[in-house]
Amino acid sequence: MDMAIILTFVSLAAFLLLSVPIGIAIGLSVTVGMTFSDLLPYEFLIQKMVTSLDVFPLMAVPFFIMAGEIMQKGSMAQRLLAVSRSLVGHITGGMAHISVLTSMFYGALSGSAPATVAAVGGIMVPAMEEEGYSKSFSTAVNTASGCLGVIIPPSVPLIIYGTTAGVSVGDLFIAGVIPGLFVGACLMLCSYILSKKYGFTGSGKRAPMSEVFSSLKAALPALMVPLIVLGGIYGGFTTPTEAGVIAVVYSLIMEGLILRTLSWKKIADVFTGTALTTSSIFLVVATATALGQILLFYNLPNQLVDILTGISDNRYILIPIILLFLLVMGTFMDALANILILTPLLLPVVKHLGMDPIHFGIVMIVTSSMGFLTPPVGVNLFVGCSISGLSIEKLSAAVLPFLFTMVLALLAIVFVPGLALWLPGL
Repeated sequence: MDMAIILTFVSLAAFLLLSVPIGIAIGLSVTVGMTFSDLLPYEFLIQKMVTSLDVFPLMAVPFFIMAGEIMQKGSMAQRLLAVSRSLVGHITGGMAHISVLTSMFYGALSGSAPATVAAVGGIMVPAMEEEGYSKSFSTAVNTASGCLGVIIPPSVPLIIYGTTAGVSVGDLFIAGVIPGLFVGACLMLCSYILSKKYGFTGSGKRAPMSEVFSSLKAALPALMVPLIVLGGIYGGFTTPTEAGVIAVVYSLIMEGLILRTLSWKKIADVFTGTALTTSSIFLVVATATALGQILLFYNLPNQLVDILTGISDNRYILIPIILLFLLVMGTFMDALANILILTPLLLPVVKHLGMDPIHFGIVMIVTSSMGFLTPPVGVNLFVGCSISGLSIEKLSAAVLPFLFTMVLALLAIVFVPGLALWLPGL
């Protein structure tokens, strides 16, 4: 292997260990590799960085981020919470189920795992403690269910994967619906088992239908967002980018003019949060694209295909190896960086094994979402710790049953392709 590529990876690992922000770490490692290479000019990579952002589907990213920011600053999270309470509050471990179900609803609005933990966990962790749930269990269930924010569409990682792999973002959105609901159901099952073990009971009383209908009516503005987004895309009326614009306008009208939950200060915070999040994501996109160009230039994807197929041509052997590799990488790198760097490397391998790129995209997003729960990069863990005051060590231990449950759900999604491909196949 060429010295330039070795130094690129060594420097990237060093920068990540030094806790350098991921976008800057990738950019610096590319610079180090280029310094020791006479084959690729700096101008070529700078051009690729610029053109990597000149992609129409990427325009959807800031719009979906802004829609999530608006609804986070507004009242939609509380309204979704009331719906969840009326539906599942009476079951054993009812408060845990409310957390998971609300995260499923809210994930369809925000598209962000940390934002889902902050919005739902910020309300639910103190409420669960008041109901007698332990702090560690309360924080763990909210931290884990926050991962649904990136699995259930619309999702920023799904957009990034679609642009990187060259597949339809719309198809990825519809493919993520059933896996997202399936992972959520698995987390609720895990919550039920743990609640039985620890003696956490529900309210015991099923909410009357009048309460269910009134809570659904109050939350209808929030519940309409995923219907508008996915309905517009699959009705052939909008592209994902246009659906993002509609989501922003709709949420702004609902929260600002009808529900009147937005002040001018909150609107300023929405624009600030959107700008900061979008810029950090696009920095990772640009620098990771430059790194990907280096990998392609040195033919690493084909070399990786040769290495893995040299081990075995059996997909039931190679796919678990790829999943383990993705899980390990998720502990060190941000989900977006994993998608941007590893998709060009692994997509030729899974295509060789006969795996559909859309199916692999859902698998990659579910696998990458687990990185939010594993230190040292686990962002959800840090958000959960800031909400509850738990140490990172205690929360990491408490979240292990949910992480194990997500691994089992991932294996089902991998080896039952219909979970991801049935809806797009329609």
